[in-house]
Amino acid sequence: MGEDIKKATLGGGCFWCIEAVYEEVDGVLSVRSGYSGGEEENPTYALVSSGKSDHAEVVQIEYDSSKISYEEILDIFWNIHNPTTLNRQGNDIGVQYRSVIFYHDLLQKEIALNSKKEASKKFRDEIVTQIVPLETFYEAEGYHQDYFSKNPNQGYCQLVIAPKVDKFRDGHRDKLKKGQK
Repeated sequence: MGEDIKKATLGGGCFWCIEAVYEEVDGVLSVRSGYSGGEEENPTYALVSSGKSDHAEVVQIEYDSSKISYEEILDIFWNIHNPTTLNRQGNDIGVQYRSVIFYHDLLQKEIALNSKKEASKKFRDEIVTQIVPLETFYEAEGYHQDYFSKNPNQGYCQLVIAPKVDKFRDGHRDKLKKGQK
């Protein structure tokens, strides 16, 4: 990985929703859905979705830091989910849907803490997002990758993901990849 290529690992509810937004962001090279934050090695979707593994559904974003900064990655994060609800995003309830930033190094930790402090000015309720070190990222099963782009007509995609993507597009045209504006 070149020095401009960095990673960010974030959880903000269902990983399909977060993945769908970041896949449209200029400077983002790849987005992988997965699991992190629990003790179970090589967790499965069935285990994580049961809430018994303590893993969160997350995305790992590989990005070109010469095009988009970690701060900008986090600014998007605060705007595409509700960081004030503990272990919940909409109808998705459980520890696996918690709001969490897994930092990769101490600089990311510092930036995340500052970003959270700034973001808290925009919310009436307290932000409950965890900021913790990344220990291990486990990539989710293949059928979870690029879920929205592969299943745009599926019910959950139409009712939950599409409105989030549309809202992001409307408010962040300057951040979209070419051809997505």
